[in-house]
Amino acid sequence: MSLKRKTIAGLIWTFSQQFGVQFISFFITIVLARILAPLEFGLIAMLSVFISIGSSLMESGLTSSLIRATDADQKDYSTIFFFNLIGSVVIYAIVYFLAPFISLFYHQEILTNILRVYSLSFILNAFFEVQNARLTKDMNFKLQMLIQMPAVLFGGILGVTLAWLGFGVWSLVWMNLFQSFLITALHWIFSGWRPDFVFDKASFKKHFHFGYKMTLSGVLETIYKNIYVLIIGKSYSADQLGYYSRADSISQLPIGNISAALNKVTYPMFSSISDDNGKLKDVYKKLMQQVIFWNAPALIFLCVIAESLFRFLITEKWLPAVPYFQILCIAGIMYPLHSYNLNILKVKGRSDLILRLELIKKTISIIGILCVIPFGIYGLLYFQVFFNFIAYYINSIYSGKLINYPIKEQLEDISPTIGLSTCIGLICYFFDTFLAHSFKLPDLGRIMIAGIVYSSTYLGCSNLIQLTAINDFKQLILRR
Repeated sequence: MSLKRKTIAGLIWTFSQQFGVQFISFFITIVLARILAPLEFGLIAMLSVFISIGSSLMESGLTSSLIRATDADQKDYSTIFFFNLIGSVVIYAIVYFLAPFISLFYHQEILTNILRVYSLSFILNAFFEVQNARLTKDMNFKLQMLIQMPAVLFGGILGVTLAWLGFGVWSLVWMNLFQSFLITALHWIFSGWRPDFVFDKASFKKHFHFGYKMTLSGVLETIYKNIYVLIIGKSYSADQLGYYSRADSISQLPIGNISAALNKVTYPMFSSISDDNGKLKDVYKKLMQQVIFWNAPALIFLCVIAESLFRFLITEKWLPAVPYFQILCIAGIMYPLHSYNLNILKVKGRSDLILRLELIKKTISIIGILCVIPFGIYGLLYFQVFFNFIAYYINSIYSGKLINYPIKEQLEDISPTIGLSTCIGLICYFFDTFLAHSFKLPDLGRIMIAGIVYSSTYLGCSNLIQLTAINDFKQLILRR
């Protein structure tokens, strides 16, 4: 299969996986949000930074090194498998002993037991990281989707059942653990790979040299992503954190899915053409325009219908989360391009530049966050918007130089799409406000009418002004 066909198939299956899994997950979250209180989601959000750091260490850069390596063999895979397994036990032990101190930090005694049980997922996940890396390397995203969807579905059914029976926050804990167990079991059943009892020092050294910088970058990124949760959880009530975490979670539906899907597909795809800078630039440019073409209008539309959406999906008790959600949607417009830019550096083997960029970004970010803390949650959120655009600029510096695609040229290519999405969003907002005041429509009716108006106007105008992204989409997917 040619690279182009392989990439298109990969994108289709990856987006199917991302959106299929997220649709199930989203539906389950809606049901849980109707049963559970913001406080219970807030308690889990308090632990997210520690769970995410542990997961980041577990996923580590060593599996990225396996995907990137063109000569990885059974010895390499087995070595990384056993390293991950031993590492997961060590990380779990550290978290186990730190749990009481984390509980003390948030003044929530219940967190000790929750963290000790929840973090068992580190060990479970270590059993399938290498199998998953092999599937990604082979661009077998279809099997990944077929593994993940039933795990999320049955895990969700367990979570909803426990919540309905009154298990409260523990329903979220057991739901996540059961999902990890199912994903691990299905990888072992269907991936077809088993480790040999081998640990090769030379192989470990080779992958560690590339991977440890990726791991450090990943940990820094994880801390940064969760620093807002950490600060809000420490400074405000668990309910406030619950509102923030729900707003962030729903805004991540388009942001996280598009970003994760593209990251998964573009990394192995870029790796296969890493020596051809001209081709890399062409592919990068087309994908970047596609990302913005779909991501920007989706997020702006969500801003417009936010209040109706929250009231319809998770009831009025979550309306305080609406302003947070709208600001996070704006912050997310450029987010998928971050990992996408870094993939250029990864395939060029420049993990040193990735680590340097992460250090620069995080330093600037932490200074900024410390400056806006006195302005409360809204100060933190508006800084998040500002810094996402700054981070895109910083990430683009080296990737732009490596493939001769500077930031100025990139912005010229995506600004028409962002401008069009914003203008139509403003028109749609005033139209929705007029409908709400004139006809007293129910929330679902307002969402549907606004959706039809926004999507038809956006696609119609894109065709009319011949945006490059829609022409490329028609050529690649619709083959018109």
